[in-house]
Amino acid sequence: MDMTELFRIARYGLRGEFRHDEPMRRHTSWRAGGSADRAYFPVDLDDLCVFLGTIPRDEPVLLVGLGSNLLVRDGGFRGTVVFTSGALGTLELRDDGLVYAEVGVPSPKVSRFAALHDFEGAEFLSGIPGTVGGALAMNAGCFGSETWDRVARVLVVDRAGVLRTREPDDYVIGYRHCGLTPSARRSGDDEWFAAAWFRFPRASGEASRIRIKEFLARRSATQPLGQPNAGSVFRNPPGDHAARLIESCGLKGHRRGDAMVSEKHANFIVNVGEARAADIESLIREVRETVWRQCNVLLEPEVRIVGEPLLAA
Repeated sequence: MDMTELFRIARYGLRGEFRHDEPMRRHTSWRAGGSADRAYFPVDLDDLCVFLGTIPRDEPVLLVGLGSNLLVRDGGFRGTVVFTSGALGTLELRDDGLVYAEVGVPSPKVSRFAALHDFEGAEFLSGIPGTVGGALAMNAGCFGSETWDRVARVLVVDRAGVLRTREPDDYVIGYRHCGLTPSARRSGDDEWFAAAWFRFPRASGEASRIRIKEFLARRSATQPLGQPNAGSVFRNPPGDHAARLIESCGLKGHRRGDAMVSEKHANFIVNVGEARAADIESLIREVRETVWRQCNVLLEPEVRIVGEPLLAA
């Protein structure tokens, strides 16, 4: 850390850790990609708010949880990455009966917490490998349920570090999509999810725990959990499944470098060694083009791709 950053941390009373050139392959489930120019590891939500208030308004900012739905190109990210996992980890039952979870909480932990407190309806979260923040941002779902089905309200933070509460009506919610409505969006202002209040119906916690075990067993049997991956790569098209289309094109086991279409689940791309982000992105593009050519269906990627390509020497 240089003297400028030390001065900034001392001046604003920041308590987290600031780093330069942070390798993003350490923080993404694909275990691939370049480095972020700057990275900050806040200690809690208050520290995050203070830090965001110190960032220049033109600085690109990326909040990352477990990196389970993210590909950072090999040239890295020109901006600041803020890591929420392990910091924004408050999870508690509030007096109004809602489950409050900050965005760094792993989604499976929410499902277990809800079952422990005799709620049902959170079991599907056990099958989502990321954090609450990612689940909110993409309306993550599985086993027939989606995240925003259970959201009562959310807490957001803007670039000035100011917190505010938003209602579900402030968002356009769809399949693997969540965005502010035009009337709720403030021009030029970025904001990120900080926490959510979830509403689950009361029921037998034991029955919920049994369903969680069943969901996890099904996931283990059908997905390549033992290999680095980012979950489902493509959204399911209306009335069909991306995995079926990809498999019908004979693409299971197809490779680009050490990136491979999983032989266990065709909608997963796994890193079988030292895959570069470019290998993964190239394979995503090739799968998409092949399915379009053979099936006349244009698959939409579910994973987020950010950063710069690595320039040739």
